[in-house]
Amino acid sequence: MPNSLLTFSCAQEFRLLKFRLQWFDASRRSRFVDWGTRLALVFVLTVIISGNVFWIFHAVSVAENHAPDHLLLNIAARASSALFGALAAATTLTRMAPIRKAAGLEPRIAGVLGTFLLTALAMLPRQDLPPIALGTSSVLIITGMLTSFVVLRWLGRAFSIMAEARRLVTHGPYRYVRHPLYLCEELAVIGTFIQVISPLAVVIFIMHAVFQVRRMLNEESVLQATFPEYADYARRTPRLVPLGWPIA
Repeated sequence: MPNSLLTFSCAQEFRLLKFRLQWFDASRRSRFVDWGTRLALVFVLTVIISGNVFWIFHAVSVAENHAPDHLLLNIAARASSALFGALAAATTLTRMAPIRKAAGLEPRIAGVLGTFLLTALAMLPRQDLPPIALGTSSVLIITGMLTSFVVLRWLGRAFSIMAEARRLVTHGPYRYVRHPLYLCEELAVIGTFIQVISPLAVVIFIMHAVFQVRRMLNEESVLQATFPEYADYARRTPRLVPLGWPIA
């Protein structure tokens, strides 16, 4: 074989090997980042779950200091929050690898703050409210968390905190609105807000709402870029409010 042909063949093989090594390194980094994100999220969810479980045990130990009806409602609210957190943690560990992620820092900030500002809201001091307000807030939290649990079961392994595309889900509650999980979570947010209402709570609530809107828009962008059928799904399915109202 002439030297020129041999040199050309070696150069081709070298470029192919270099490409394969670069692809392997990128793939390995992507998996590392993905699992690092999963484990970090599971750790945070575990802390939140533990806090709710600890509160329940403590409340039961001093049950004589609380009205029975309020105590039961608060325990149910904490238990439903812990149940949803446990499902979110389990789903995070078993979810599919993302096909596409939203580019840039803003979608990641919106994802994290939109999710965990609810925790900051829940950590504010409880206000002295009339029984009807306390009962209403507890029912909203319980309803929001239990319906979120149901929706998350439908979403399954496509679940994510950041704006990422894993699988397009259009069945179950996703037949009626594009973001049913956000809709259900906001019931719990409103219930929590009632219990801690204050100027600081108002600021956190508004920030949470802004980041949630950004999360929805970022998710829609990445889903539309990944799944060609998403545009048709978005045209016939309202964003948040059922029945196709214009504000959805």
